Amino acid sequence: MEFFKTVIKYLLLGTVQGLCEFLPVSSSGHLVLLQHALGLNRSGGGMTFLNLMLHFGTLISVVAVFHREIAALFRRPFKPLIMLFAATVPAALSGILFEEKIDALFAGERGVFCLSLCFAATAAMLLLCEIVVRRRKRIRPLSWAQTSAMGVMQAVAILPGISRSGSTIAAGTLAGARPDEAARFSFLMSVPVILGGFLLGVKDAALSPAIVFAGVGAAEIVGMILGVAAAAVSGYFAIGLVMKTLGRANYRYFALYLILLSVFSMTLSLLGIL
Repeated sequence: MEFFKTVIKYLLLGTVQGLCEFLPVSSSGHLVLLQHALGLNRSGGGMTFLNLMLHFGTLISVVAVFHREIAALFRRPFKPLIMLFAATVPAALSGILFEEKIDALFAGERGVFCLSLCFAATAAMLLLCEIVVRRRKRIRPLSWAQTSAMGVMQAVAILPGISRSGSTIAAGTLAGARPDEAARFSFLMSVPVILGGFLLGVKDAALSPAIVFAGVGAAEIVGMILGVAAAAVSGYFAIGLVMKTLGRANYRYFALYLILLSVFSMTLSLLGIL
């Protein structure tokens, strides 16, 4: 019975990761909240590796949907590829410098409270973006200024609760880009970040298997495999939904959801439940 409970937990985590990675509601924030609720040890090496694997599942869905756009990056002119690389640098530096400290903070006693504040911040960004877009009369083609703003926000989105897709799309749109172009570039931005994190996780697993796989048994392995598959499938459908809604700058319902989630998370934290 315990075996199936563990597998179901991981399957649930994978489904949530796939949906929330591309919807502007923060996959990392939902994973933190869900792992707290399920009583999983977020500070363990095995859980860190699980999160990386689940992100790899969403990478599969991005490649499946945008394989033509990804292939086009490597054909002349190379400007889109260079823009993508430049936009990835801030997130890479942010991860190297602050990831361990942030993981420790959100895994601690005040983690859910901090999470609630980040959910609220994402909601505010989305509402501001919709207001600006609906009043805007001029839209410019995707430029260096817009992709640079998206790169900075992707670095900020290392904080759980700050949606990577939501914040980067909002940043690009507020800088003048078309919402659908910003959304497409945001998804492409996820490829090097997720791939880089996955490769670093594999390296850590190879160098310190005793730490990374501490407490990982048959149930965790099966759950991880199914979780990755669930993340890939749910992520595939989430991308389609985002392109239909965010491409038209319909952010208010996601913002309302995040506001309610923020209040819910803060209440649980203040009551000492999570």
